[in-house]
Amino acid sequence: MPAKAAKPDPDLTFETAVERLEAIVEAMEGDKLPLTDLLVRYEEGTRLVKFCQEQLTAAERKIEIIARDAKGEPKLEAFEPEKAAASPAPKAKPAEDVSLF
Repeated sequence: MPAKAAKPDPDLTFETAVERLEAIVEAMEGDKLPLTDLLVRYEEGTRLVKFCQEQLTAAERKIEIIARDAKGEPKLEAFEPEKAAASPAPKAKPAEDVSLF
């Protein structure tokens, strides 16, 4: 009989989920676990990965960048990772020509 899907722990945080994932990976990389235990750990790991992905998506939606409008006043803009990754790096100012004569 397949195991029922476990309800997420209400005290689970992103950080504790990552720590648990690291412990699962370390245990699975060893060769001391029987196959049934490996499958249980794998299932737990996939639930934790899903939880972490949901947490990161929620955090990404909350990120805001402070920018300035045309008047120099601060304004808040939603963070758009696609836009930030696509924007070119600022260009360096060209060196001014210096003439000694």
